[in-house]
Amino acid sequence: MKRQFRTSILIFTSCVLLQSVNTHAQDQEPFVSDVWVADQGDGTYKNPILHADYSDPDVVRVGSDFYMTSSSFNSAPALPILHSKDLVNWKLIGHALDRQVPDEHFSSPQHGNGVWAPAFRYHEGEYYIYWGDPDFGIYMVKTKDPEGEWEEPVLVEAGKGLIDPAPLWDEDGKAYLSHAFAGSRAGIKSILIVKPMNWEGTKTTGAGKIVFDGHEDHPTVEGTKFYKKDGYYYIFAPAGGVSTGWQLILRSKYPYGPYEEHISLEQGSTNINGPHQGAWIELENGEDWFIHFQDKEAYGRIVHLQPMTWKDGWPTMGEDKDGDGTGEPVLRHKKPNVDKQYPVQTPKDSDEFDGNDIGLQWQWHANPEATWAFANPAKGQLRLYTHLLPEDAKNLWDAPNLLLQKFPAQEFTTTTKLTFNPNEDLENEKAGLIVMGRSYAYVALESRKDGIYIVFAEAEKADEGNPEQKKQLKKLSGTDIYFRVEVDKNAQCTFRYSEDGKKFTEIKEDFTAREGKWIGAKVGLFATKENQTNDSGYADFDWFRFLKK
Repeated sequence: MKRQFRTSILIFTSCVLLQSVNTHAQDQEPFVSDVWVADQGDGTYKNPILHADYSDPDVVRVGSDFYMTSSSFNSAPALPILHSKDLVNWKLIGHALDRQVPDEHFSSPQHGNGVWAPAFRYHEGEYYIYWGDPDFGIYMVKTKDPEGEWEEPVLVEAGKGLIDPAPLWDEDGKAYLSHAFAGSRAGIKSILIVKPMNWEGTKTTGAGKIVFDGHEDHPTVEGTKFYKKDGYYYIFAPAGGVSTGWQLILRSKYPYGPYEEHISLEQGSTNINGPHQGAWIELENGEDWFIHFQDKEAYGRIVHLQPMTWKDGWPTMGEDKDGDGTGEPVLRHKKPNVDKQYPVQTPKDSDEFDGNDIGLQWQWHANPEATWAFANPAKGQLRLYTHLLPEDAKNLWDAPNLLLQKFPAQEFTTTTKLTFNPNEDLENEKAGLIVMGRSYAYVALESRKDGIYIVFAEAEKADEGNPEQKKQLKKLSGTDIYFRVEVDKNAQCTFRYSEDGKKFTEIKEDFTAREGKWIGAKVGLFATKENQTNDSGYADFDWFRFLKK
């Protein structure tokens, strides 16, 4: 009997261990999106390498590893950290900023504010990220392990309108910080500043000097990245505006100038508008590459990779067809030579909600409260509790508890399954699928006295305070529902619903996704209520899947 019992225990233990190993192996397998993959599998890649809103990207290389971050604006967590081994295949591994600072200020949506244009650097064994908050000043956060915990942010310099900072630690023991100005706060713009900084990188130590004025030939010059090469100081600075500009290069023998200028990348004959603002990366073998964004309206600022060459001390990015030193973007190119082939990989978009925490691809509209959402790994679900709309909210533009992610491709379909359990004592609790931007639309379940109804709503120019236009579609026969939205290449969105997951009913309403403030449109989940009680209803989401349209 004891032998049988021991045998049963061994079999059970082996099964558990095997299941654990299989689960771990699945977790280690690279995720590959169904809707956008840059790696072509033949030694080439196509642009954009990320068809998602990773605005103002910057990259640091340490050994054979590449790490990228980007602007977050008002979203939390902020400062995404992506990792790659070849500059083409990327994995989202974390965030450097769990919550926006100051915490209380960002407890409500601060559209277009927050984290602007970070710079990613490696210095004396530590990884540094600097960014400008246009309302509070220049911050820095650092770590020894970019996949681990980051230290608390440090306010390097307080002030209004200080943006786009980049540090430089010089060989002579001096350190500098370059930055630009946001005209909306500082009252000046299109000029670049270099100022001294302490070696620890925690504070500026002087007022600095103007090193470039772009008003005449390079309006809206900003986005500084500060480098040194072969005895020259270089400031890479986009100019001409986000959607129409070019990549300006400044060069000097001295950190405070005078600086010469050169345009290294512009749109040329391509349809890649405004190619600028990004990161110069030098490989171990000496190859040079440049990562930048393209503003694509509702799709956000998507990420491109350009080959880069040097001639006579000036860089050229992309393809220089006429030999004048100014390149234009490539659409397809041979991958960077990193002496090894790495698996195809993309940042996660689809989510089965079977982990121990909310997936890294999700961000809140504001700093979250602990009661908004919980992972439920035992059931493989994500639970959202309905949260009271702010008293002065005109629509969901003002709601902090929207759980959203970036559009991952130009065309896609996303579907989610949910079970709704509203509070019996409340009416007008809602949970559903939303496409969010300056205008938004959603399909949701809404509680009424006589049951649960499927509703559809739009808010045109929601950022201007316009109310939702909502219509009731039908009464739900049970508590489960499947919601779907199809997005075409023009950001036209078609919403559908199904009660059995097989037959979907199209909602005959036209809606075109719009950008947010400095960001692309997002798609995701929400659960709200209009009255306060001591308990909330909730929605359990089984999964959220992206597929080709």
